[in-house]
Amino acid sequence: MTGEVNEDVKAMSFEQALDALEKIVDDLERGDVPLDQSIRIYERGEALKAHCDRLLKAAEDKVEKIRLSRDGKPVGVEPLDSD
Repeated sequence: MTGEVNEDVKAMSFEQALDALEKIVDDLERGDVPLDQSIRIYERGEALKAHCDRLLKAAEDKVEKIRLSRDGKPVGVEPLDSD
């Protein structure tokens, strides 16, 4: 059931998901949310966190650095973390 409830998370941008996750953290930290609702929003928070992680990984995979020749001219690209 949790997967069905959180289907909208997949369509969120990173910023939207992060905003929603921050609101959940604020709500849970305030402590004025009933237990059953706390469990539901915690599960939603887990779905949002996983979505943010996927989006960050996809962005990291796209980041490249330019390789330069000895004379400083660009010769191609390589993954940023290939050092």
